[in-house]
Amino acid sequence: MTAETAGRFTADGLPVLIGSVPLDNHEQALEWIFAATPEVPLWPQLPSNPMERMLPQFAEGLPCIVEEPADEPGGRIYYDILRPGFEEEMLAFYEDYLAAMEDGAALDNSRFTTSQERARGLYLFAESLARRKKNLTAVKGQITGPFTMLTGIKDRDGRAGYFDDTIRDMVAKGCAMKAAWQTRFLARKSGMPVLMFIDEPALAGLGSSAFISVTTAEIQELVNEVADAVHHQGGLAGIHVCANTDWGILLGSRIDVLSFDAYGFFDRIAPLKKEVNDYLDRGGILAWGGIPTSRREDITAESTQSLVTLWQNQADALVSPGRDKKDLLRQTLITPSCGTGSLSPELARRVLDLTRSVSMTLRDTFLG
Repeated sequence: MTAETAGRFTADGLPVLIGSVPLDNHEQALEWIFAATPEVPLWPQLPSNPMERMLPQFAEGLPCIVEEPADEPGGRIYYDILRPGFEEEMLAFYEDYLAAMEDGAALDNSRFTTSQERARGLYLFAESLARRKKNLTAVKGQITGPFTMLTGIKDRDGRAGYFDDTIRDMVAKGCAMKAAWQTRFLARKSGMPVLMFIDEPALAGLGSSAFISVTTAEIQELVNEVADAVHHQGGLAGIHVCANTDWGILLGSRIDVLSFDAYGFFDRIAPLKKEVNDYLDRGGILAWGGIPTSRREDITAESTQSLVTLWQNQADALVSPGRDKKDLLRQTLITPSCGTGSLSPELARRVLDLTRSVSMTLRDTFLG
């Protein structure tokens, strides 16, 4: 944690969600969220709305991205830096970026805001916070990370934006400022610490042939640019990766919260005991994704007690002479392994209920 964020928030095994919910009604989604995670709620992303899916939700305001109407044949999202007028748009983008870097207040009505059209849940969430203060400890926001944006969107020739220096720089800076704006917005609306998660599912592809030329330094630079922008607005920067990745890269970055799929991939992070404990020694927090979301049979078969036992068994691999399970839980959030947006509402509700009950049982057991 940075000097600006250190000591502002203690995880204490509290339950937190990832973001997406399989509903088409934001008000209902908020009721679910506040019931499951009243201490650290988040705003809902509803992927049933095309504008709230990972790539378009945070694409507005970035002049290197072109969006064709989704309801038209062939409508798509892609990069285009060769079209007429792009250089002028790029100059305006960097002027806005420099203004926001110099004065955070310049973010408030800038191109880096996320509109109600693309994040209605964010605005409804902000409005509801005044009525939900009773148990509030912090609030959580989320943004699609730059690596996922840069590899998920292609140019007209099918080449990922990551491999074009102009696009990569603009998307990295755009994501950083959008994260900064959201951190500032939520902090003003809640008066609470803000956990801003960078959602980076594409990092699960590191090491594959598609990303063979991607270096550790490049990934850390992208992550740190967003994390630094969040820190500059007083927030805590988290990162969420579905499945597996090179966890050492993220443990060595400037993030404050590492969100990982402990249910399916704990065996990939357990060998990094020294790196994990070094990260915790720096004040880092683990968002322990111990509630399954991938397979129906796992969601229905597991119980609160079985998942509590699983956490305790996994924690045995990370405790050290100077850090027992109680200490570990104080630097841990209990989360689903991923978002619930692709599940049925019935299964999603069970995931949310399990997240809360597992968290509360662990807190009762270890924190009294």
